[in-house]
Amino acid sequence: MSTRDSDRLPLMQGTLDVLILRTLLFGPQHGQGIARAIKESSAHELLVEHGALYPALQRLEERRWISARWGTSSNNRKARFYSLTKSGRERLVRESSKWRRLAAAMSRVLGPETEPS
Repeated sequence: MSTRDSDRLPLMQGTLDVLILRTLLFGPQHGQGIARAIKESSAHELLVEHGALYPALQRLEERRWISARWGTSSNNRKARFYSLTKSGRERLVRESSKWRRLAAAMSRVLGPETEPS
């Protein structure tokens, strides 16, 4: 069963950077590959729009959390491949810890799932 675009969860402020960093933890990837990996690893709940992805990649590169190099994609097209830097890895550790704490706190406030009456 596929999730319709309108049913997908919108990305909350500040989540895209950590999602990109986490995706690059597994190795270099081009922009389309990053978007696809986030979509697939979220069970198709998160859709990264190109209008948000590429400015985020540029921002992360400016902060030196990722680096980029030109290469050839699997479909034989020229593409920029992004890699996690040492400072990006350190940032990912800090941000992941914060997001896990936030998710745990939200779960405590929301309580267990209940069946609708």
